[in-house]
Amino acid sequence: MTPCTPALLKTFDALKEVPEDQLQWLIDQSYCRMVPDGELLAEPGKAIAGTHFVITGMLRVYMPIGGVKREIGSFAPGDISGYLPFSRAKMASGYAVTVGESQLMTFPVDKIQEMIRTQFELTQALVHVMTNRVRSFTALQQQNEKMLALGKLSAGLAHELNNPASAIVRDSDSLLKHLKLQPEDFKRVISIQMSGQQVDAVCDDLFRILDRPEQPELGLRERTKKEGEMEDMLDELGISGPGELVENLVGFAFEPEDVRDLSNHIPKTFLSAVFGWINNLLVTERMVEDISESSKRIADLVASVKTYTHMDQAQDKQYADIHIGIWNTVKMLGYKFKKGNITLVKEFDKTLPPVKAMIGELNQVWTNLIDNALDAMEPNGKGTLTIRTERDREFVQVSIIDDGPGIPEEIRSRIFDPFFTTKELGKGTGMGLETVQRIVNQHRGSIKVQLAQGHTAFIVCFPING
Repeated sequence: MTPCTPALLKTFDALKEVPEDQLQWLIDQSYCRMVPDGELLAEPGKAIAGTHFVITGMLRVYMPIGGVKREIGSFAPGDISGYLPFSRAKMASGYAVTVGESQLMTFPVDKIQEMIRTQFELTQALVHVMTNRVRSFTALQQQNEKMLALGKLSAGLAHELNNPASAIVRDSDSLLKHLKLQPEDFKRVISIQMSGQQVDAVCDDLFRILDRPEQPELGLRERTKKEGEMEDMLDELGISGPGELVENLVGFAFEPEDVRDLSNHIPKTFLSAVFGWINNLLVTERMVEDISESSKRIADLVASVKTYTHMDQAQDKQYADIHIGIWNTVKMLGYKFKKGNITLVKEFDKTLPPVKAMIGELNQVWTNLIDNALDAMEPNGKGTLTIRTERDREFVQVSIIDDGPGIPEEIRSRIFDPFFTTKELGKGTGMGLETVQRIVNQHRGSIKVQLAQGHTAFIVCFPING
């Protein structure tokens, strides 16, 4: 085992400027030992033993994130790990394990206060180590949270894009098959003998019906009744056609009397052929409308992603309508609303002025709070999420309220702690609310939790003008 001396500690970058007498004091208060490969020096929830100075070997620090062990740092000879002066963390939040046989010098945590009182330069050097560690950890944490938010965004986007994309493929295939049948329909149409006046009358009536204001969607019972009445009218007029004719006429809000009016302009011999042509027109119209609607849905989702990420804007604070970011977040998580049978209640104060903020960062806040609320209501199989915005003098206040089971009293004080999570393994990292608090603090705001009977509210408040 290598002797622990002031000269050895001087090889540590952090301790180069520390007087030798203080390094000797550190050695006298510490204990040196050889630690076998794979020994666990720290684990979540257990007290931190002290400050570890790595003489030989290596320490690896990792945390369970997303159901896997993720390395967040390693310490080689000349590095300092463990507890540092003025740190608030008394308990370990991750695992520290030796890699290979390692020699460590450990300064006990109960000697820290004495060091702070009597060894100024040594304390200063170790505080500098802590500030560098906090800076590195914060950068890693921010990257992890952005990746986690991106993961939630990607999952939501995949679910939301799947339906319109599938509809486009389905309707395109159907439209192609439908158009291949047009030559047979053309033969029947070309044999129709009608005067120009009759053709104009049919076209005028037809497009008058199609141009009516959109009708409310029919319920099953009402639709079945209307289809029965339409079928009776077609039978009365002796009109035969494809099986979908009745369904399409009712779907486009034709009334039985509309069919009678149209038939008045058509020679009886050609009624079936003309209504076959009308049916083809309606089928094509419906497919094109579906394709158009699905394409618009995809375009809207892509626009929402662009706005959500604020990818084309600078990353500093700027004025924007806060409701756009909240609503785009809801769109991204839309599949979870459907899956969880969640009703959304919007109570937006539309008189709110634009707020000056880092919009992309705030969207991480809304993502975490809304996602947590949806997860909280999941066990109930249904729920109501209320999002409320309001003005409080020069502040804007956003409340995310769910009717889930609430937060147990024994853990309320810990919900903003890093790596604390109540979610099952693989579903949460414990960094969501800590990140929310950090971003809110960056905006000089506050976040608080209010619990009432059957409701949990997270309330975010920050200045309107930044």
